[in-house]
This record gives sequence, C-alpha cells and structure tokens, in this order.
Amino acid sequence: MTNLAPGLEDCCAHPAPARSQTAVFLMTNTLETGGSERQFVTMGNALDRQKFSVSLGCLRKFGALKNEVDRLHEFSAGGSLFGLQSWRARLALSRFLRRKRIAVAQSFDFYSNLMLIPAARFAGVPVVVGSHRQLGDLLTQGQFKAQSAAFRFCDQVVCNSWAAARRLQETGMREQKLTVIPNGLPDAWFAAVPAALVHETGVVRIGLISRMNPGKGHEVFLRVAEKLTVRHPQLQFVLVGDGPLRPGLEERARQLGLSERVMFLGDRHDIPAVLASLDISVLPSSSESLSNVILESMAGGVPVVATEVGGNRELVEHEKTGFLFSPGNEAQFVAALETLITQPELRERFGSCGREKARAEYAISTVRDRYQDLYRDLLAVKGWTAQAPFK
Repeated sequence: MTNLAPGLEDCCAHPAPARSQTAVFLMTNTLETGGSERQFVTMGNALDRQKFSVSLGCLRKFGALKNEVDRLHEFSAGGSLFGLQSWRARLALSRFLRRKRIAVAQSFDFYSNLMLIPAARFAGVPVVVGSHRQLGDLLTQGQFKAQSAAFRFCDQVVCNSWAAARRLQETGMREQKLTVIPNGLPDAWFAAVPAALVHETGVVRIGLISRMNPGKGHEVFLRVAEKLTVRHPQLQFVLVGDGPLRPGLEERARQLGLSERVMFLGDRHDIPAVLASLDISVLPSSSESLSNVILESMAGGVPVVATEVGGNRELVEHEKTGFLFSPGNEAQFVAALETLITQPELRERFGSCGREKARAEYAISTVRDRYQDLYRDLLAVKGWTAQAPFK
C-alpha cells in the first residue's frame, strides 16, 4: 500500500462542501493553551455552519485544546519550516485545499503563516488571510522578515489589536492590507460559575494567570507580593499556569517568605471558576498584543492591573475597568494594587464596567460576524460566489 504525504489521507476521505456554503480552512501551529491557539479553537467552533463549511488544520496535533475541536488535519513540517519535510507537507496541504475547494484560508500564528500562505497560493485558493497576533518583539529579526515576506502573498492580514497593526505599518505594510479584529469570548465566559477556591472572610486574593515563560512578569509579581504583605497581612496570591520557570518561581517564593501566601495551581481548565475566586487579576508582562487573560478577567467581573504595553491600553480603561502602570515601575504597581485592596467598592465598580465592555465589544457573536464579513468582502472583490466552479 502506498503511503500518502502528511495530511493527504484526510482530504481523500471527505467530500467537497455543498455549493451553498463557503469552504473555509483555518490553521494553527499546535493546540497548546496559548492565546492564539484558543482563538483558533474559538473561531473554528463559532463560524456559522449554515453559511460556511469549516476545516481545521495544524502543524502538530497535540495540546490540551485538541479535545475542543471535532476534527483536526495535521500537516507536520518535521523539525524545520524550511526542510524537505516541510515542503512535502506544503504540497500535501495544497492538494488538500484544492480537493476541499477551499475558498478562504486563514493562518492564526507565526508558524502557520509560513506553512499555509504559500501552500494556499500554490493551490489557487481565492482568498488567503494571515494573522499577526503579537507585537513582533518576541520574534527574531530573521523570523520577522520571513513572516513579512509571507504576508506579501496574503489578501489581508488580521491583527488582534491596533498596537499589532501599527507595528506592521512601521515596517512598511500598507494600511489597506491590515484589518483589526480583536479576540472573541464565547458566551460561557460571561456565565456565573462557582468559585474554584473558597472565599475567606477578610481575605483579598490577587491572581496572575499566565504560562510561566520569560516576559510574563512572574518575578515582578512575587517581589510586589512581598512588599504588600508587610502592610496587608490579609492577602493571598495565586499563580495559575505552568512552564519552564515554575521550579525557579516556587523557590523564589520560598526565599521571599511567601510559601504560606502563594498558591501555585498549575495548568487549569476551569479558568472562569478560578477568576470567580479572585478579587484582583494582574498581568505585569513586558509585551502583549491583545491579552486573553485580561479579556477573560473583564468578562468575569474582576478588576485588572496590567502593564501599559501594546494592546493592554485598548482593553484596560485606566481608572474605569482597572489600572495600568509603566513597565518596570514596581512602585506604580504596588500603589495600584493597594488602592484596590483597600477599596472593595472600587473593585466592584471596575469589575462591573469591565464586564460591560467585554460583553459589548468582545462577545464571540460580534467578533465572528466581523470575520465572516471580512471573508465575504474579500471574496466579492475576487468575484467569487459559492456557486462558482473551483478552478
């Protein structure tokens, strides 16, 4: 029996979409618990199945989120996006896109940009959409240049914040090629849920929810926690997430004498319940495009204290839904937290305003419609209709 190229066996087993539907293919790198991956899953599940036939793909089929999608087609690049295996995977992906008569192909992150965009163009997909879901400062210079080269072959690049869009404009990309569509929140994030941690009378609980990678500000959070506990013995601190820095952070908490005050919860799949346990949510990261954690905190009615970087300015309305502080300014961070610690009525007001803003601007129904409108508009420019034969 002849072995098919990666991903090709899937395209042989499934028929083309009905003529009344527009065939859309979305692709991400993995299904780990990251912001881009979660938006990929959210949008893949949210698109209107009456109007769109949706196929989902990835480079590596692993991660906790893989169980949240019905079917996932894997196109493995091997160990390099530029090796022989990666070009075999692109060829298999191109064949898949043609067989499925995909009309719109969209990548969701750096790795899938480099995999899907050339494959979709080679396949003759009418509309190809890339994504820029970070500021770009976490990419190497070579990676940024490679992604910019791939974007030249897109019809449009979706950025999830104005900050991310401005970064691309600064490198010479035309404004007309950029569309800003923020991250979307499923309805479940707005539902009331029981708290994961029992509330204790008089205790104020402050949480940082983030993968424990460099740049997320965990060390800053622990230093600030030490300063606050001197004056506010009623505080508890919660760290949610896992990653390479966790052992060092646990040791640092012990060194600072915070072992009895800091809880390390690890990876959690009940974030709404965790947020229901918190009084304040913080994100002292050095770089953000549009933070899912801030959005989720707002939907849960939890006030936010975050660094004034990137898209955080677009989410947190200073002194209305939370506080912003300058990166590296721990004194501002401490002052903002102390204001909320000592004023429960302010926490309530900020949380309520944040929830209203999240529901009005970031509910999945609103964000989904913006994606669907974008797809239809781009196809209309190409003169494509659902009844047209695939070329």
